Amino acid sequence: MTRNSTAAAGVPQSPVGQALEEVTASFERFCLAAGLEVLGEMLEADAAALCGPRHSRGGERQAQRWGRTVGPIGFHGGKISVARPRVRERGGQEVVLPSWERAVGEDWLGRWAMNLMLIGVSTRRFGRAVRLPEGDVPAGPGTGVSKSAASRRFVALSAERMAAWMAQDLSGLDLLAVQIDGLHITEDLVLLAAVGIDAAGAKHPLGLVEGATENAVVVQALLDDLVGRGLDPAICRLFIVDGAKALTKAIRRTFGRDTPIQRCQVHKARNIVERLPKALQAPVRRALRQAWELDDAAKAERLLRNLARTLEPRAPGAAASILEGLDEILTVVRLGLPRELRRSLACTNIVENILGSVRRVCRNVKRWRNADMALRWTAAAMLEAAKGFRRLKAKKHLPALRAALIAHRAKATTNTPIAQTPRAA
Repeated sequence: MTRNSTAAAGVPQSPVGQALEEVTASFERFCLAAGLEVLGEMLEADAAALCGPRHSRGGERQAQRWGRTVGPIGFHGGKISVARPRVRERGGQEVVLPSWERAVGEDWLGRWAMNLMLIGVSTRRFGRAVRLPEGDVPAGPGTGVSKSAASRRFVALSAERMAAWMAQDLSGLDLLAVQIDGLHITEDLVLLAAVGIDAAGAKHPLGLVEGATENAVVVQALLDDLVGRGLDPAICRLFIVDGAKALTKAIRRTFGRDTPIQRCQVHKARNIVERLPKALQAPVRRALRQAWELDDAAKAERLLRNLARTLEPRAPGAAASILEGLDEILTVVRLGLPRELRRSLACTNIVENILGSVRRVCRNVKRWRNADMALRWTAAAMLEAAKGFRRLKAKKHLPALRAALIAHRAKATTNTPIAQTPRAA
């Protein structure tokens, strides 16, 4: 029988095995120690490249060594103090070592704080989320895992990302439809958000403004911001809104009186049904759905008018709600869009889903200090939701929307009365 004649004690240990024996506390501590050792070697290599080998003289040195110092570096589990060599130019100015600059610039701790808060971890539990309670890596004062430190990092990163997003150029987006809806943060604070759909069916968060209510001034501020960032008002697009008159007024003022606007059918049906007795809610909901599924706009309008006439004696308020904004309720039908595309563009579900993600991310916020805080949180949540966006279900029918918009603008231009030039007497 063949035996392994090599004694166990004679097998040479690898450096990893030796280091693991030296750091007997835990594998986590071993990884941290090994990483710091490698970083120290990289810093020494940077210093040698600038100053030459240690204790060398002459040569073509670009700088000279100036002792050592200790500085903090953040990783996913907190801050750790790292010793590094100091290097100065001949004029006395400090030289930043490339490896140190890259290590500090990673900002892993800030990115972990941002990520954990977006998935619902509160600042009070941040330290436990990044470090195991039974772990051996020390987490004393100054390690950057306290709730206040996590909050400061989230404020800084969310403000930076919001500024970059709000300055993004929109001229390169081939947008065919824009959905606008509001989110009530507090009694006196409303955020108005816009989401665009391009020709490929991709969804893009476009902008965000704050106001006391969804009035014309706030809506106009949002639209002016979009136009200022490159959204061409001369291109005909479909706007889907929740029914606020201020939205319609500002859209037509900015993008033209002939701009097609679709009122959200989900909001409209809810407003109508809530004004009815329970016995009438189900049949009225079926009648509304039947009208909106018709391919003929004239027949759909006739059916809705008959429904309003039937409800007039028993529920005059609901009847008036059916007739209010009737033209804008059937915009997608008048454009002649395919039924699959009408279902996607006849409501504000896309922006509503995004605002639902905002509510989920912001559920740990107990008190809104100011509008800037609400904007930062909402912008961060919208950008987080955008990572999981899927393309529009009816994306293959979007060329029909483009053709319908071109035909609509051409028809509106043809029907516009031409001002007659007064003739001299």
